[in-house]
Amino acid sequence: MKKLFTLLFLIGLQAVFAQQPYYDDVNLNLTGQDLYFALQQKIEIASNSFNYGDTKESMKITDEDPANNNNVLLLYGYDDTGSCTTDRSRDKNDFGGGNCQYNREHTFARSNANPPMGDVNNSSTGILADAQNIRPSDQQMNGNRDNKKFAAGSGNAGPVGSGNWYPGDEWKGDVARIMMYMYTRYGDRCLPSLNGSGPLEGATDMLQVYLQWNAEDPVTDFEDQRNPYLETAYGNRNPFIDNPYLATLIWGGPIAEDRWGLIGVEEFIADNISVYPNPTSEVVWINDNTSFPVESYSVYDISGRKVMHNTFNTTEKKVNISNLNSGIYLIELVSSEKRITKKIVIR
Repeated sequence: MKKLFTLLFLIGLQAVFAQQPYYDDVNLNLTGQDLYFALQQKIEIASNSFNYGDTKESMKITDEDPANNNNVLLLYGYDDTGSCTTDRSRDKNDFGGGNCQYNREHTFARSNANPPMGDVNNSSTGILADAQNIRPSDQQMNGNRDNKKFAAGSGNAGPVGSGNWYPGDEWKGDVARIMMYMYTRYGDRCLPSLNGSGPLEGATDMLQVYLQWNAEDPVTDFEDQRNPYLETAYGNRNPFIDNPYLATLIWGGPIAEDRWGLIGVEEFIADNISVYPNPTSEVVWINDNTSFPVESYSVYDISGRKVMHNTFNTTEKKVNISNLNSGIYLIELVSSEKRITKKIVIR
């Protein structure tokens, strides 16, 4: 047990040194609804003086094209050689409502909020001017999207099904992380069920399609440049950009990139022991091709609480985990002289 708690300490220590200082006062050992509320409390602190007019200038920094600092990248854009409606990159000065100009896209559409966000002008503040939700987009592409609900698709951005919108393969992760931010920041006012279709996951309900996009489309250097500037100018960060794995800890679903090493484990001395399948939902099998066969096991949740323990009485070694909730666990395997702790993911 002492070794296990040392392991848990190392996991927490690794996270502290790897994560941005912004999160130092957030308990990252939490999961599910508890972590959702902890992040909500953290990111709700933003500048009341930041207005919609400010976003015109902030976009030139947060959405600057890494390949051309005179340009911004346009949400939903994918082709710089065809119609300007599909442009991916455009001169920062081409802002406006005319042909081949770009304007401000509320990724979580204003009319889909409950109640709707209402009309917007340059003096608007709060949810209307939330810089984490606003991205540059070609004015015609922005109009084509309108307030269509996001839905699964493939390829380039465009309408799918009956009145839905696919943001495009390049942008689906960006969109998912914005939608997660908006639901965490504003709660029931920005329910993800309003912007998409398909099953919901987790105690606080997140659309499965957003969890899939978050895992399938990792954060890029371009997306990373948003948070450092907005933390200073606007007052908060989007946690799901800093670490997409936070969404997995809250809502489950496909395992997203863990940029902080929250579940990295340092193994104790043991030889040739494997745990499979992983992730799983029913049974974990233990393969111990070793001179010190595993004799017993304990399963702990990530807060260090023992949730299972038993002894193996046969050569066929398996652990039935079907009664455990989905999430991240540690399984400690013990032999007469050695032990090892491995991470398991239960779906």
